[in-house]
Amino acid sequence: MSGHSKWHSIRHKKAAVDAKRGKVFTKIIKEISVAARIGGGDVDSNPRLRTAVAAAKEQNMPQDNIKRAILKGTGDLPGQSYEETTYEGYGPGGVAVYLEVLTDNKNRTVAEIRHLFAKYNGNLGESGSVSWMFDKKGYFSINSEDATEEELFEIVAEAGAEDIQQDGDSFLVYCEPDVYEDVKKALEDASIATEQAELTMLPQNEIKIEGKQAFQMLTLMEMLEDHDDVQNAYANFDIDETDLEAHASS
Repeated sequence: MSGHSKWHSIRHKKAAVDAKRGKVFTKIIKEISVAARIGGGDVDSNPRLRTAVAAAKEQNMPQDNIKRAILKGTGDLPGQSYEETTYEGYGPGGVAVYLEVLTDNKNRTVAEIRHLFAKYNGNLGESGSVSWMFDKKGYFSINSEDATEEELFEIVAEAGAEDIQQDGDSFLVYCEPDVYEDVKKALEDASIATEQAELTMLPQNEIKIEGKQAFQMLTLMEMLEDHDDVQNAYANFDIDETDLEAHASS
């Protein structure tokens, strides 16, 4: 999972920069509105909404913005209606790419996504072409200075977590989506801070790429994640840290 976890770290740092220009706010507001429309505006009884609101608070989104997004979702305020969809395709070197999208115009969005794939030596595939290569999981990253592996295992295993891995200075905790909230609460109750906490699509296997293909793949991922309608982009690449850092500094 080295490529996967390293990319999570890069995305996390990038999100802090994106937040300054409002892009993260826009995506979270969309997610809050859709979550409220589907499951209602009560945070306590709507896990998806609760996760979206937590993400908004983590980015220091004003409470008024959160309330308006919920009210637009429930129909109590006028607002844009977004449709959930997924797109699947292949990047350079045959890397599988899975996208979660919220859009108000599917025709426009699919044309723009197809163009990005083609521009960076990839291609948009059919529905179901790569989704089987990923499993939906809860994902937590915890600095190893904040807890020992034994302490962490005791806390998260009791809450239902299924795996703990060490990756450099961090422990990575994985769980099934239905116990994500339980694991998150267990960590909060134990006063263990998370570097990252999210529901993610975890690749079952990874494809090793390097050099030009690695640069094209990372650029494609950045362009996809930067697209206004793409909420999340996942891929099964494995790229050496030197290539990752070279691209991040370019």
